[in-house]
Amino acid sequence: MTTERLTLRPWRIDDAQAALDVYGQAEVTRWLSPDMDRVPDLAAMRLWLQQWIAECARLRAPAGRWAIQRNTDDQVIGGAILLPLPPGDEDLEIGWQLRPDVWGNGYATETAHAIAGWAFSQNVDEVFAVIRPGNGRAAATVRNNGMHWVGETTKYYGIELQVFRLRVADLDQAAPKALQPLNISGD
Repeated sequence: MTTERLTLRPWRIDDAQAALDVYGQAEVTRWLSPDMDRVPDLAAMRLWLQQWIAECARLRAPAGRWAIQRNTDDQVIGGAILLPLPPGDEDLEIGWQLRPDVWGNGYATETAHAIAGWAFSQNVDEVFAVIRPGNGRAAATVRNNGMHWVGETTKYYGIELQVFRLRVADLDQAAPKALQPLNISGD
């Protein structure tokens, strides 16, 4: 998938250092669901990448995991997912993780929009984002993409999460902003 500024491509083992620059940061991993500890070193990151690559080989389109590469310098600045949500693998979760030094540039919004567009082009009717309470950045990103807050649940990973839904008609960038969830605080 390619946008104006980004390319979403499959992960490669040689992306390990760039991936560690994302997943080795506690300010990134603290928001992930399911829980994921900060990746401690390059060897551990390589193992994660091997797992993700193998997982992708088993997934049916449009599901997947991608490296987010900036087009201007071909630098990997993050990762993105479209994965079946537990427990029944019926709902698809859209997600992204970026290096903290690139936060605030609209890359998350651009990534989420690209993945949702890809999913909808593959006959998916809706996608979901599940966000930990207090993650104001992620909540703003999903609202920027027209996602609507549908409530809170422990259904997916056994932890309290805010759930946002996006349907094909909601993807239009001109659509009104979705309602904010209650008690949002962000960093």
